[in-house]
Amino acid sequence: MAVVSPAEAARKAKPSGGGYSPLSASIVVDAKTGKILQGENVDEPRIPASLTKVMSLYLLFEQLERGRMRGDTPLTVSAYAASQPPTKLGLRPGSTIEVDDAIKAMVTLSANDVSVVVAENIAGSEDAFARMMTRKAKELGMSSTAFYNPHGLAHEPPNITTARDLSILGRAIQDRFPRYFAYFQTQSFQYGKRTIRGHNRLLGKVEGVDGIKTGYTRLSGFNLLTSVNTDSRSIVAVVLGGRSGASRDQKMAGLIQSHLPRAYAGARMAPSVVENQPAMVAEAPAPRPVEPAPLAAPVRVASATPQAPVIAQASTPPTAPERKPLDLNTLRPVVASAAGASSTTTPSSVRWQKGPEPLPLNAQAYAALPAPAQIPASQKAALQAKIDPKAEASKGEAAEPKKTVSGWVIQLGATDDEAKAKAMLDTARGRFGKVLAKASPFTEKVTVDGSVLYRARFSGFSESNDAANACKQLKKSGVNCFAARG
Repeated sequence: MAVVSPAEAARKAKPSGGGYSPLSASIVVDAKTGKILQGENVDEPRIPASLTKVMSLYLLFEQLERGRMRGDTPLTVSAYAASQPPTKLGLRPGSTIEVDDAIKAMVTLSANDVSVVVAENIAGSEDAFARMMTRKAKELGMSSTAFYNPHGLAHEPPNITTARDLSILGRAIQDRFPRYFAYFQTQSFQYGKRTIRGHNRLLGKVEGVDGIKTGYTRLSGFNLLTSVNTDSRSIVAVVLGGRSGASRDQKMAGLIQSHLPRAYAGARMAPSVVENQPAMVAEAPAPRPVEPAPLAAPVRVASATPQAPVIAQASTPPTAPERKPLDLNTLRPVVASAAGASSTTTPSSVRWQKGPEPLPLNAQAYAALPAPAQIPASQKAALQAKIDPKAEASKGEAAEPKKTVSGWVIQLGATDDEAKAKAMLDTARGRFGKVLAKASPFTEKVTVDGSVLYRARFSGFSESNDAANACKQLKKSGVNCFAARG
């Protein structure tokens, strides 16, 4: 039985918001030239739902590429990860799942519990991993994207992206990880005695489709990110805000049929989509399995895509508009009734799950949603601050007092982005809680050869030996650091 905190119970007892009216958005990009072949609301903010997991897998593929993990690496399941709502694999706290199975579970089942397992084992916590996801998005040029969780469940604030940004991610993940991108072709896999089947109905149905991911919540509508590769042509397409799984698939099939013949058939001209990442003085620490913790998590809205028939032609929307900056006023919260707030579980086709399946979303369900309202100014400011960590604090907000450091410190590294420096500290504290239990994390701004850097440091070591011993423990796990006088 799920344990709900008093604060969560109070929140559920009153009307809640935190989404937007799911209007359609789409884009088709020629992967060989980078040219947009079709676009509709390409830069309007949208909730990605389980398309979020593509970025989670991107970060997991990085671990495989760097040799920090292998396909048979066991990932530890915490109580918090196991408590995630469906759709999920049903992992037990204290158990483990191998990386290979974790990837397949996220690609096919869109497993929310597995997504948190991956996040915690890489970054130490869900929040730290979400910050890694947002930084990676910015490095890839996804300038209008912010992540707050690794799975795409309903959240305050919600994960936010655009059709254009998701097309960038769809191109980047296959450019960077051609070996691991093949996972997105998985239509089913065996886990124990169960056969887990996927939600992507275009695989094997539309010629050239080789991935990648579906997504759905009540607030996002039915979403799909698709890659199509033939002998001569290559496109990436996105459809967001579909009214049903069937209509979403119909629209995607129509876009592919209409625009694939228009894609360039010659040699690739566009450069690979790669990160624009500044050099780090010290590399981020390697991950290690998390210890299972007896945490009770609030129940959240599930994210998955139900089965749906395929396929009919769809009409092509008008040409892509000129790109606009992210406007948070277009995030329109939907104020739901107390009853509506509790009936947001998504449909699932997995027979081994217990409990009744909710009805699929349809046009009548959308029509019943309340009219959208403007996002409150306070919520807008908070969301903007999270999307842009460099944004200045409001005038009424007190500046953080400068820390006075004495004794010895240890430094993990330095970067030109203060948010990245803080993320280093968060990750280290999450992984080495015992070693750094009495240490205080802080960043120090310095100018080196005309460039501004932020040092990621821990203070609180009274003796040089204490600092040196702490560094020694971190280095045993592959974390670069050095001791210095504060």
